[in-house]
Amino acid sequence: MAWNEPGGNNRDPWGGGNRDQGPPDLDDLLRKLSSKLSGLFGDKRGGGGGGNPFNTSSTGLIIIVGVILLIWLFSGIYIVDAGKRGVETRFGRYSDTTGPGLSYHFPFPIESVEIVDVDQRRAEEIGYRSGGGGSRQGNLRSIPQEALMLTQDENIVDIRLSVQFQIKDPRAYLFNVQNPDLTLRQVVESTVRETVGKSTMDFVLTEGRSDIVAEVQKQSQTILDAYGTGLQITNVNLQDAQPPEEVQAAFADAIKAREDEQRLKNEAEAYANEVLPRARGQAARRLEEATAYRDRVIARAEGESSRFNQLLAEYQRAPAVTRKRLYLEAMEEILTNTSTVLVDVTQGNNLFYVPLDQFMRRRGLGNEPSTESPGAPLAGPVPMNASDNNSSSRFRDTRARETR
Repeated sequence: MAWNEPGGNNRDPWGGGNRDQGPPDLDDLLRKLSSKLSGLFGDKRGGGGGGNPFNTSSTGLIIIVGVILLIWLFSGIYIVDAGKRGVETRFGRYSDTTGPGLSYHFPFPIESVEIVDVDQRRAEEIGYRSGGGGSRQGNLRSIPQEALMLTQDENIVDIRLSVQFQIKDPRAYLFNVQNPDLTLRQVVESTVRETVGKSTMDFVLTEGRSDIVAEVQKQSQTILDAYGTGLQITNVNLQDAQPPEEVQAAFADAIKAREDEQRLKNEAEAYANEVLPRARGQAARRLEEATAYRDRVIARAEGESSRFNQLLAEYQRAPAVTRKRLYLEAMEEILTNTSTVLVDVTQGNNLFYVPLDQFMRRRGLGNEPSTESPGAPLAGPVPMNASDNNSSSRFRDTRARETR
């Protein structure tokens, strides 16, 4: 017969009791739990007074306390990873700095340890924040109260810096300054304002970027070391330097005018570099020509004077011969530059042929081209009266010398 069938008195096979009973009494449960704990920790209220004090309950308590003590002692073991340092404090005061590896300290509350990453490169942004809303350039959000700075010539520029740093002294980083990262931000911003305030706007926006970055890094590191922050600035990047948005259009026009000025100067320099060497070359060539002409005239004059001295010596030895020779040389030079026909008639008649057209044509005086050979006779006779009575004459010698 099943336990839950009618007539079975609703018997429970697990509990054996009546399921119609009410909930258990809470006070009864608390008393039972209290009695069990009393028996575990050796309560002597119910036992005799002359037994062994280290009964079973006392042994269990010692074991539990020992386990708890071991767990507490082993909780002081810790591991420091590579690139990190462990800073131990005893009752809140600095105790020691441990390197990478397995280390131990007395557990809390006697000692505690804080792990500091000394190899991590951290960054602070001055004048802007990455992401977020507001005025942006790309994905950067400008912070005007940090970015706008006054220059020496009373202009305002928008400066945005990124500072990278790392921890070089964990003890100083944790104990000397309350908020080292905020201190670094304020120090760098103050240094930038000082450096920009000593520079002109053109210097900040053009060739002075590298000088400003170097000066900011140097001065900021000096101040951080004086404060004992334990931070080391590794790099300072000038993200952007420009005039405020309200005057950027006018400033762009000024920059364009400056670029045009520089371009015209470059063109003028290029033209000068092209013309000046050419003029110098021409001047050098003319100087060389003048020098050569001077040397040629001097040499000719010296040759003429030497020739005259030699002729004078010859003339003094044989005046008649020298005079005749000079006459013949002069006549030869004169006749060389003229069209001359010399005829020597000893025997001949009144008619003979002379190729004058050939000489005329060679001189450029003929109008019609000739098909005759240079030695052909003329088409018609040329009359000529002889001074003697001979009936025949002979063409003896003809010489024609032409020079242009």
